Amino acid sequence: MLRSLYVRDYALIEELEVEFGSGLNIITGETGAGKSILIGALKLILGERAATDTVRSGARKAIVEGTFDADSEQISALLTENQIEAFDYLILRREIAAGQSRAFINDTPATLQLMRSVVTELVDLHGQHEHQSLLRSETHLGLLDSFGNLAPMVETYRTHFNHVRSLREQRDRLVRSERELARDKEMIAFQIDEIDRIAPQDGEEEELEKERRILEHAEFLYEATARLSDVLYESDAALYDQLVVAKDALADLVRIDPRFEASLGELHSAQIIVAELASFLQDYNSGIEFNPERLESIRERLSAFETLKRKYGGTLESVMAHREEIGRKFELAADFQGAIGRLDRQVGEAERALTAAALQLSELRREAARHVEADIGSELARLGIDHGRFEVRFTHEEAPDGPVVHAGSWPGGASIASSGVRDADHADGSAVAEPAVPRRYRAFENGADRVEYYLSTNVGEAPRPLARVASGGEVSRVMLALKSILARNERLPVLVFDEIDTGVSGSIARKVGESMHVLARSHQIIAITHLPQIAALGDRHYVVEKSADASRTRTSIRQVEGDDRAAEIAALMSGAEVTEATLVGARQLMGGNRTFSDGRSESPANGEHRG
Repeated sequence: MLRSLYVRDYALIEELEVEFGSGLNIITGETGAGKSILIGALKLILGERAATDTVRSGARKAIVEGTFDADSEQISALLTENQIEAFDYLILRREIAAGQSRAFINDTPATLQLMRSVVTELVDLHGQHEHQSLLRSETHLGLLDSFGNLAPMVETYRTHFNHVRSLREQRDRLVRSERELARDKEMIAFQIDEIDRIAPQDGEEEELEKERRILEHAEFLYEATARLSDVLYESDAALYDQLVVAKDALADLVRIDPRFEASLGELHSAQIIVAELASFLQDYNSGIEFNPERLESIRERLSAFETLKRKYGGTLESVMAHREEIGRKFELAADFQGAIGRLDRQVGEAERALTAAALQLSELRREAARHVEADIGSELARLGIDHGRFEVRFTHEEAPDGPVVHAGSWPGGASIASSGVRDADHADGSAVAEPAVPRRYRAFENGADRVEYYLSTNVGEAPRPLARVASGGEVSRVMLALKSILARNERLPVLVFDEIDTGVSGSIARKVGESMHVLARSHQIIAITHLPQIAALGDRHYVVEKSADASRTRTSIRQVEGDDRAAEIAALMSGAEVTEATLVGARQLMGGNRTFSDGRSESPANGEHRG
């Protein structure tokens, strides 16, 4: 949960710190007081990019810091992986200054991407206008997958999808290259023949260079080794003979003074070394070859190498790599249809695996959809849409080149219609008869399904797309119903609602508050609202206020309890001057045993006194 939020020099906020509690935390305030500024500050520690013009005028930088409980293995692993010390709490801080923005996690510098990854495990912020995303059908599939915890299955499907796409792209490149291969086949054959006639071997050039140098300097090597052998061993004053004389003299000294014994050993070693060196020189000298024909042959081959290198990449390694590449091209040109056939078989196998994954994912989605329909139906009834019918409809796009190939009906068959989950391939929403031959369907990154939410709010009316039938208040309630049922399956401990009650009032507002209150039993909720019916159900209540003096305007926040809270709720009720009558009404909303519209009740011990 979010324990505290500290903000300094951000927009109209000079400095404030607020501590939140578990359950339902309500934030109210007059229009323009700065509630949206507070949410904007919160979004900064959730990883949103910052505009430097939000720094309070005259300040050097803005600071936003939030402290969370963070008893999460996922968060600990993420922090450890990024060399950040993990605790049972989490401190997220943003510092915004002219021309720069810095992020910190537990006082360690971090990237915004890492900060977003961390808060993804903590907070879901539902903005003021975010419920309008429900009107876009492209968001519906993701919500359904979240409800069904289908992310692992979606990832498995996506692996098959990417494999099929890769193989198809490979085949397309091959088809496009057919004409080019046919045109270049003669040139490739010439290059293969040119390289193969010389047939360079790995490491051959280096060995030939060594041999060339020896043959070119054979005369010098012969004379030099002969002279050196003569100096060391053959001449009358040879070094070897001098060492023998010295050794004998040193042996005489050893007999007198044993301290010369080590030197005698070293001299003996030198004598052995000179003898071995002389032997090597004699052998080397006798093996020197004077072979002009071999030298010319080496020069010609090295020259041929240079010709190949100039044509095919500058090094012999690049020549050999080019030969391998054009060899493959030549084989492909010679057996193009065979290569296409082999790729077609691979594509077919991959498409079968993709089809199996798509069907399994679709079946799991339909099962999740049945539960979503039932649960949202119950939530909508609790929120005042008594005759609401919520449906999840699936469509699948046929395409001649679609990679999902299926001869039967989509998972569920006739049972789909009876569950309320419709397959919308037909205009009336009825299930499609099983086709006699395989049909191809388009595949997308998240599956072969297209999902759209349908709603009917009145008896006798057929469900229609949500965007065409829902008023603003109904969309808000559908979104709250979705959030409520999705929250049951999510680990997110903190839910932030920024005026999710848009478009509702009266008794419906009370029901929305009740739903939020129930949801707050398992999640910390921070909710900005302008409705007294919702504010009265809060466990804690905070008021955002704006004040001004001769020089500055400031936004602040304070927690209200008891009579102060009653006065704030009364102000929400009257919209003007607070009267004794509105205070009485406010206390009635807040106090006594709370009896909810579904028959549940809550005593003051679990209600007012918790705040």
